[in-house]
Amino acid sequence: MRRLAVAALAGTAVEFYDFFVYGTAAALVLGPLFFPTFSPLAGTLAAFGTFAIGFLSRPLGSVLFGHIGDRYGRRPVMFASLLLTGATTVAVGCVPSYATLGVTAPVLLLVLRFLQGLGLGGEWGGAVLLTAEHAPERRRALWASFPQIGPSVGFLLANGVMLALSAGLSDAQFREWGWRVPFWAAGLLAAGGLLLRRSLTETPQFRELAESGTRASAPLVEVARGHWRLVLLTAGALAVGYAVFYAVSTWALAYGTERLGVSRTVMLVCIMAAVAVKGAVTPFVAMLGDRFGRRPMCLAGCAGAALWMFPMVGLLHTAEPLLMFAGFTGALLAFITMFAVVAAYLPELYEPRVRCTGAAVGYNLAGVVGGALTPLVATAAAGGSGPPWGVAAYLTAIALLSLGCFALLPETLPRPAVETAMGAKERAREPAG
Repeated sequence: MRRLAVAALAGTAVEFYDFFVYGTAAALVLGPLFFPTFSPLAGTLAAFGTFAIGFLSRPLGSVLFGHIGDRYGRRPVMFASLLLTGATTVAVGCVPSYATLGVTAPVLLLVLRFLQGLGLGGEWGGAVLLTAEHAPERRRALWASFPQIGPSVGFLLANGVMLALSAGLSDAQFREWGWRVPFWAAGLLAAGGLLLRRSLTETPQFRELAESGTRASAPLVEVARGHWRLVLLTAGALAVGYAVFYAVSTWALAYGTERLGVSRTVMLVCIMAAVAVKGAVTPFVAMLGDRFGRRPMCLAGCAGAALWMFPMVGLLHTAEPLLMFAGFTGALLAFITMFAVVAAYLPELYEPRVRCTGAAVGYNLAGVVGGALTPLVATAAAGGSGPPWGVAAYLTAIALLSLGCFALLPETLPRPAVETAMGAKERAREPAG
């Protein structure tokens, strides 16, 4: 389990590094470089529009790679998705700016971002199922949480490189070539992730499906026919996690640097410190999910997010580093209270034959609602000189929507064998009728 967990964590860290480095670049430099004819606000919105394309393609990636995972195994998904995401990220770093290629430059950026999202849409399902289906029942949330630490590691890597370059280069050097270096580094990270994953074995549950001949022939069709309500509920339930995370990691970065006049370095340090806290507490929150259940943790996280969005926005508007850090940390702790357990929760909601497709589609559809729209809506809603309360209201509304969806989902925490046996005995003693 340790080897599996490390390989899954490393792979998700690399893939999310690729995804996050684009978000940071979109917040800092892509607008002026690829949309120079726009006003500063319109350029930022256009850059976030290309950022959103990656989320729109993630559900398509989950369908494509989910089919592979349910038909041919979880292991091939982990290789193919990592290879696709790594290659397209390196390519983004090679795209000339608008000044060189004209309108072709943003078009290429859109295409590569689409392909990057396609790869990431397959990564989560493969990595999570590999750990969740190997893990013992009573520690499933703990072991499955390791891929969920990967996004934090990827974010810290991406922004750490950006921070070092931003601090070590002049603004002109950073805009000319410095922002490209993190994209080129993705090639080395992807190669390392592929080496770590080469010795992984297929999961017991998929091997059982293959040996018994009960694999789904058309997983997406089965999910659409028999699990469509579950997919919509999980997408709505997880939307708040994406909204909160990208409000902190992407929108707040752009708002702090452009509207509040805070330096790039200070904003990146505040956000990175909050993400580091989130990553560190992930396995401990997952252990609570193994003890008290998946659904209670998710409900608590949603409630916390709903209560914290207005304080977070108020603390951000102060432009004081410690207060901003406190606001970001509170939001991300609410986020991880949910997302530390969803890697176990979602696979448990679906039967094994369609698990890779169902869980991944629900997870990535949530990204469209929460991740793609949040930087765009938040940037548009943050007008005026006062605190952007419209952003807080938007995030609170999504938190309440997710709370309602989680309330409609069942608990899946496996009961201990002794408890199950005692329950069976008690039912056997009950009189018939």
